[in-house]
Amino acid sequence: MLDVMDDIRSAGRKLWRGFGVSVVFALVGGGLWWWQERDYQQFYVWQGVPQARALDWKTLARGLRSDAYLVGWSDLRANPLWVTWRLENTQGSRLGERPDEFERDWRSLWPVTPDSYRNSGYDRGHLAPNYAIGKVYGVKAQHQTFRMTNISPQTPALNRKLWQRLEAAIMDSILPREGALWITAGPVFSGSIERLPNLIEIPDAFYKIIISPGSGRQAPRALAFLFPQQVRGDEPLDRFLVSIDRIESLTGLDFFHELPDDVEQRLEAQVVRDGWQVDSFSRTPSRY
Repeated sequence: MLDVMDDIRSAGRKLWRGFGVSVVFALVGGGLWWWQERDYQQFYVWQGVPQARALDWKTLARGLRSDAYLVGWSDLRANPLWVTWRLENTQGSRLGERPDEFERDWRSLWPVTPDSYRNSGYDRGHLAPNYAIGKVYGVKAQHQTFRMTNISPQTPALNRKLWQRLEAAIMDSILPREGALWITAGPVFSGSIERLPNLIEIPDAFYKIIISPGSGRQAPRALAFLFPQQVRGDEPLDRFLVSIDRIESLTGLDFFHELPDDVEQRLEAQVVRDGWQVDSFSRTPSRY
């Protein structure tokens, strides 16, 4: 009987040792993955991954990488809170045909599918744009913009007109002059919570921040837009210019926090049109 009890105790000790080793490996492995993922994410952002200004479920997001862009995904809102990517002026076309289908992203905890927007009255609005990503990064990256974690509910007038006009202006007017840009876009939730039947929260507005990073003695410049959902679509784009501070106050996010404080304050506190030639694209008509 004593031999049996000793065997049981010995087996128990081995089990706990094995469990302990597994926990250690999980913690170490998870920690290494987290550090590696954080390092990877730095290649997708300019001056720091957007972060919450205060601890709040409304700004809780997970970083999801695709080949050409990084998403701050909110499982609680079933929306991206921010998407950031870099564009550079390239020669020739790497663009493929526009995919026929959107695709579910297995990394989202809530099953947001292409059918989630069916009969909702809202478009599946790209944040990282299909055309620009495909033009700069190629067909695979272009197809990844159709993941549902890159999509947010937009009214047709916003998605097909104002939002499309700004996407076109970036590629046709701004990028050729600047050579390289960093762009961050996302939704704004400022009113009472409204959701589609599958719990996707409906934003009140959308922002887009365009950064020309500068070089050497040339300081970075910013141009930021805030579009409400309810628009006609033919309004001048410059009607929606705002400061980055304004967007931060509405979203609870802190952008470009790795900049020196004085540089960040100058960049974010005011609307500066100088150098952007806004009048050259502000009234360009939509493609649709």
